[in-house]
Amino acid sequence: MGTYGSPEAGPVLDALGDPTRRAILETLRQGGPSSVGGLAERIPVSRPAISQHLKVLGAVGLVDHESRGTRNIYRVDRTGLDDLRAWLDRFWDDALEAYAGHVRRTEAATAGEEVEERG
Repeated sequence: MGTYGSPEAGPVLDALGDPTRRAILETLRQGGPSSVGGLAERIPVSRPAISQHLKVLGAVGLVDHESRGTRNIYRVDRTGLDDLRAWLDRFWDDALEAYAGHVRRTEAATAGEEVEERG
């Protein structure tokens, strides 16, 4: 189980905890697929460091790559994001359920007041 209590989301959250990895992911999202060299031109980090970060991002399903000749071209992979979203949606579902309960209680209380006023 991951650091955050979810086998799916924990490793993704851990990977996104690094600002350089977030910058790489955002660069790929905005600029599209890129090689390590292309990323190193846009992010002030060495090529070996970019490669290491891409390895971590790839291991949790946030980036994917394809080989083109001697180069690997990296792009955003939604798999890890889908795992993270599923985990976050659980909180959203809980919040909506709590809100619906509050609305029901408020409506019931309001209906009770209206009956008293008429009587």
